[in-house]
Amino acid sequence: MSRTPVATDRAPAAIGPYSQAIATDTLLFTSGVIPIDPATGAMAAGDIEQQAHQALRNLAAVAEAAGTGLDRAVKVTVFLTDLSQFQRVNAVYARYFAEPYPARSTVQAAALPLGAAIEIEAVIAL
Repeated sequence: MSRTPVATDRAPAAIGPYSQAIATDTLLFTSGVIPIDPATGAMAAGDIEQQAHQALRNLAAVAEAAGTGLDRAVKVTVFLTDLSQFQRVNAVYARYFAEPYPARSTVQAAALPLGAAIEIEAVIAL
């Protein structure tokens, strides 16, 4: 099995000893992405919807760098610091994925890197 790191400047750079994603022969495993604007390096301003859009744009950019897309996602995990925001995030999420929707888990976390309100990771078919 091959393990190839994937990196793009269209998504935030890793902030630790990890890759943005690893591609195997058939699957892409992304690291969690938070709503950092890669152009500015700053956390996306605004409400949870704006932060969810930025995180999903970042996730899409990593997928595209590997030659795939969110339409091929098989599993997504969403981390929120406030699970009461679930419905608002769900409405944004539905704009990035189509049927058949990937399997998904949503988890409340006590805290996320750099004070983010949302983090998203995925397994995507290549």
